[in-house]
Amino acid sequence: MFGHPKGLAVLAGTELWERFSFYGMQALLMLYMTKYLLLPEHARGVLGLAEFRGVLSWASGPMTDLAFATLTYGIYSGLIYAAPLIGAWLGDRVIGKTRAVTIGTLLMAAGHLAMTSERLFLAALSLLIVGSGCLLGNMAAQVGLLYSPDDHRRTRAFGLYLLALNVGALIAPLIIGTLGEKVSWHWGFGAAGFGMLIGLATYLFGRRHLPPDTISKGGDHATLTRADWKTIGVLILMLIPYLLATAALNQAYGIMYIWADTSVNRHIFGWEMPVTWVGIFDGMMTIVGVLIGNAIWKRSAARGREMTDLSKLGVSCIGMALGYLYIGGVALLPVVPMVLWLGFYLIVDFSTVWMEAPPQAIITRSAPSSTSATMIAVFKLASAFAYFLLGWLGRFYEPLGAPLYWTLTAALPVMGLLVMFATRGFITRVLEAAAALRMRDSSANDAPLVVAATA
Repeated sequence: MFGHPKGLAVLAGTELWERFSFYGMQALLMLYMTKYLLLPEHARGVLGLAEFRGVLSWASGPMTDLAFATLTYGIYSGLIYAAPLIGAWLGDRVIGKTRAVTIGTLLMAAGHLAMTSERLFLAALSLLIVGSGCLLGNMAAQVGLLYSPDDHRRTRAFGLYLLALNVGALIAPLIIGTLGEKVSWHWGFGAAGFGMLIGLATYLFGRRHLPPDTISKGGDHATLTRADWKTIGVLILMLIPYLLATAALNQAYGIMYIWADTSVNRHIFGWEMPVTWVGIFDGMMTIVGVLIGNAIWKRSAARGREMTDLSKLGVSCIGMALGYLYIGGVALLPVVPMVLWLGFYLIVDFSTVWMEAPPQAIITRSAPSSTSATMIAVFKLASAFAYFLLGWLGRFYEPLGAPLYWTLTAALPVMGLLVMFATRGFITRVLEAAAALRMRDSSANDAPLVVAATA
């Protein structure tokens, strides 16, 4: 796989189907709630929905159906990324990463299949949350474990991993979106469950190419030094710009679908394109963006002038801000031509690889080895808070209107860029010191093995 270990192909292939199901769900969820589930004749049959809405209304005040749908979308998506913190602990210290991924895949398949019954809506979301918790952090950590700490292929590996992810994102709207919008919502969700079963088969078939599981016992916590804890704190600080840029990006798959459903002219020779099909273009352009990004990084590395991973993250913040300023201006038009809407996805998709791959490379390279999956889970937790922020911001969409709302969204990555500029020097110093210490310890540990081999 482009000069990478075979295990990367296995993990990327599994992630393709997990993201197929996730992005299919993401494409349908807001439309499903606002156009079907929250209609009075359907909502009253959903187990626990009235109580759930009552709790949210008590916490945040009365809400329109759109505000409730947005908040539910944000909470569900946020918990998808918060749950890996527990799943990673299981993978690191209890059952191992391979078993955790296997269990998670089965639970996610069950959750998608439960979505075929509107009555089980909240139960299905719960299964998906728990399943994602077991799967996401552990599988990304396995990608990092394929490489030694000083292997410069690591960042490009996460770029290829992101490429496979976006193949899943590309085909999800075509299959899940079309079935959900044009045939039956429940057929769409069922297709997502079938995709998860394919992902499980891919993972189990290629298991022999994966890094061996090592389970750290509870007593291993004592081995974390003061320098280790400082490194962990700096990695969390680094995630603030990522969080803000992600909160902006994910607006493109929630409220933007609702806006485009009524404001974008999607007619092509008299046929109206389903809203979810924009995900096909989105996936294609993200793949192109990954290939371009990886080519730039590889060429720069060959010349000894590759950007630092923190600088790459800054590029993504700039791209996200430009994308939302652009769509804020486009939204002023009474009817938006589809080509202008696609222009927004072109801008943010070319920025995505600069946002996703660098933080994961930094974490898997710099985090203490006994916390590899846990720190990837913390990375996912940043996405969780991004979704919570997205869900909370959704209440401002109706009073502000689309142009002002998209402009407000552009402010998020700008704030992330400012945070990165303010902390970059400190973060770099701490991570470089941690890397030097790790290399020194590695050399010391290898010395007896060399002596023994010589003897």
